[in-house]
Amino acid sequence: MFAATIAVTAALAALLAYAAIRKLSHEPSVVASYARVGVPERRLNLLAAILIAGAAGALAGLIWAPLGIAAGVGLILYFGLAVGAHVRFHDLAHIGPPIVLLLLAVAALVLRLLTA
Repeated sequence: MFAATIAVTAALAALLAYAAIRKLSHEPSVVASYARVGVPERRLNLLAAILIAGAAGALAGLIWAPLGIAAGVGLILYFGLAVGAHVRFHDLAHIGPPIVLLLLAVAALVLRLLTA
């Protein structure tokens, strides 16, 4: 089962890194997508840093379980809030990616708890 934990955590970390890079790019399409849910451009770097920390924590948590568990909880909160923002701002057309990342974070946490 630890192989599944590694695979899910690695996939989550890769997607988090990709999302962080997109935020750091400040491309107009990225800025516009976050503006739709009330996030100003000046917050994108902070959100990217949170994603990078979450990815690093999840990966390091494969070695030290408490860190992986903490990272998993933090990522679930982050993406839970992201889903909530999409609902609040009636941006349901773009709610898919945060839901997928939320579910992946839940899966990574559950697997880490089972293998701790």
